Amino acid sequence: MNFIIPTISSILQASSFTLDKTILSIKNVSHKTYLGISFPLTFIATLLIFLIFRPPLTLDLFVGRYFWLILALIVLVIFTNLIFYNALKHDKLGEIQTIDLLRNVPLILFAGFFFPLERDLLVISLALIASFSIIWSHWEKHHFVIAKRTFPFLMWTILMAPFTGIIMRVLLEVWNPISLQLISDGAIALILGPLFFKYAKKISKKGILLLLLTNLLTSIAWILYYFSFQISGIVFTVLIFSLQPLLVYLASFIFLKEKHHWKKTLAFVIVLASITLAQIL
Repeated sequence: MNFIIPTISSILQASSFTLDKTILSIKNVSHKTYLGISFPLTFIATLLIFLIFRPPLTLDLFVGRYFWLILALIVLVIFTNLIFYNALKHDKLGEIQTIDLLRNVPLILFAGFFFPLERDLLVISLALIASFSIIWSHWEKHHFVIAKRTFPFLMWTILMAPFTGIIMRVLLEVWNPISLQLISDGAIALILGPLFFKYAKKISKKGILLLLLTNLLTSIAWILYYFSFQISGIVFTVLIFSLQPLLVYLASFIFLKEKHHWKKTLAFVIVLASITLAQIL
């Protein structure tokens, strides 16, 4: 039953990303506009969850290496979001999600190397099969096909983003996911909010309502994702969470009318089969 938490998380996050693309398609809404208002709203949503459940949050959690790990996590998350939403504004939703899944390859390998409990060869193999199927889905005419504006996001995803997962796994050895998410969201809101808030003045009432919904969904999704990190580990969580790009890809051509591509559809079938085999075996 440990697949339930990451599955719910993937559904909520897929809904949030689909709303994000809808918001960024609204006139006068750039990725700077989105960032100016999104993270303060995410912090408010996480704060409400924190006040409801009252998880532990003490100064002892900031002692020693944990302070530097939290600082590194915040820096990585800030840069990831800046690059991600710039790419999302200019590229198709389905494309961004398939590329985002590529970070799973180094993350799975790093997790198996750093954490002995993550070294389940069957789960690692299935997770890698699922991830490499996404790479194959972008391989056309003897080269990797990607939009120029999305290339920085691709490079960041492969080289740096996996470190976020490793740092988060270490922090969650002592932190409650809700408390950690609160501190992370709060710090990012303090940095990105003032930096981009001036761009948020142009957003419409429709955009505000959609932003309220998407940030509530993403707050709950990430908290559940990190609970799964604690309960099931990185590799298993990443494998189940591969459903999230599948759901976003389906939404991209069902609701946003993006072009269907058979190779990407087949890749996601492979992802789904890998998840199913992991549960059966």
